[in-house]
Amino acid sequence: MDNKLRRTVDRGLAWVLIVLMAANVLNVLWQIFTRFVLQNPSSFTEELARYLLIWLALFGAGYVTGQKLHLAIDVVVSRLAGRWRSAADLAAHACVFLFALLTMVVGGIRLVYVTLVLDQTSAALQIGLGYIYLAVPLSGLVILFYTALFLTEQVAVLAGRRPPMAEAIGGSGNSGAPGQAP
Repeated sequence: MDNKLRRTVDRGLAWVLIVLMAANVLNVLWQIFTRFVLQNPSSFTEELARYLLIWLALFGAGYVTGQKLHLAIDVVVSRLAGRWRSAADLAAHACVFLFALLTMVVGGIRLVYVTLVLDQTSAALQIGLGYIYLAVPLSGLVILFYTALFLTEQVAVLAGRRPPMAEAIGGSGNSGAPGQAP
């Protein structure tokens, strides 16, 4: 069940990112065309590119979190093995979960609410900034989803119901060069 749901979210999020990137490329190409060929720059393309990039970056952060490709400082964790490594991973995922929940989801919802109530609109597109800022809580929910999956996986490892991932796939848990001792 979890794997099927995760694959569905992965594919859906990948398509959202593809559409956002394609829209941004077309938008920037239109901007170049109107500026240099028509000699009459479009009035909305720069602002639209900025907002599409915001959505792309935030949802991209959610996607790379789900793929475990996000930037991480693992100097200490890479030297750990077995249950200690799982405990460190659990602590790291718990911190990410709390950050996504409190800052991105709760704080993002407040930001969207305030900007919609104050009726703040973008200069060129004349759309409510709350709709632009909606990317913050939505991407926070994506990060919460993936982090919850990782947390349940780490709890299962620590409870002894599942071997650590590196050992489950035949790895030694060593992040050094092949043939090196941990």
